[in-house]
Amino acid sequence: MLDEKTAQSELASHVGRVLREAFGKGPQIIHVSIRRPFVVFYMKGFLSPTEKILLEQDQVFSIQHTRDVLMKTIIPEIKAYTSLIAGIQFREFYYDWGLHNSSGVFVGIESDEDDFEIKEDGYSGKEEFHQEIENISHLVQKAPEELYSFMINNRTILVIRNGILVRIEKELIRLGLEGNLRLAKRNLEKRYLHNNNHFQRILKTEIVDVFADWDFHLDKSIFVFIINPSQ
Repeated sequence: MLDEKTAQSELASHVGRVLREAFGKGPQIIHVSIRRPFVVFYMKGFLSPTEKILLEQDQVFSIQHTRDVLMKTIIPEIKAYTSLIAGIQFREFYYDWGLHNSSGVFVGIESDEDDFEIKEDGYSGKEEFHQEIENISHLVQKAPEELYSFMINNRTILVIRNGILVRIEKELIRLGLEGNLRLAKRNLEKRYLHNNNHFQRILKTEIVDVFADWDFHLDKSIFVFIINPSQ
């Protein structure tokens, strides 16, 4: 088993290679943070020439749909290599893109909340931060039944929400419209997250990137806030 620093470096190199083979271009930079049971991959400089043209034509959904299709083949490879290198077997895997920032994030979780080896962090502004997350959740669908957050490192806050789906969303999933629901929720929730004027005040730092993804079958969602570590 490799030490954590070496494992992070190996995972960054491998994920960069896998993405380059699938998309024709890999990220310029990948930061891998391991804080079990979480592994967060944060990528910068990840936008192919074709995607850049589509983005200029406001074809965001086309890019997201294509990436969703490719990720179905990539995720098993990332899971297998993480298990081999770091001994971490993901039970859940989430991802999202910040296309206008040419960025992206992957989040792997190896266990559920009942098995967490770490407790929630008591960082500055946490209670008000949670309240703002609940407010946004309520505006979009409903307030989560459970809400957790973890300071993975000095640049990354991971938020986990359980129990967020309303009945109409569950019916759409049952009817096989999960893909459309994901695209719609990603567009809507991230609009609220990006247009929120309170997060930077609460956390007393610049918000560099915000990501969101869902596991509809678990009725679960994650947010990842990338903040400026120098502030």
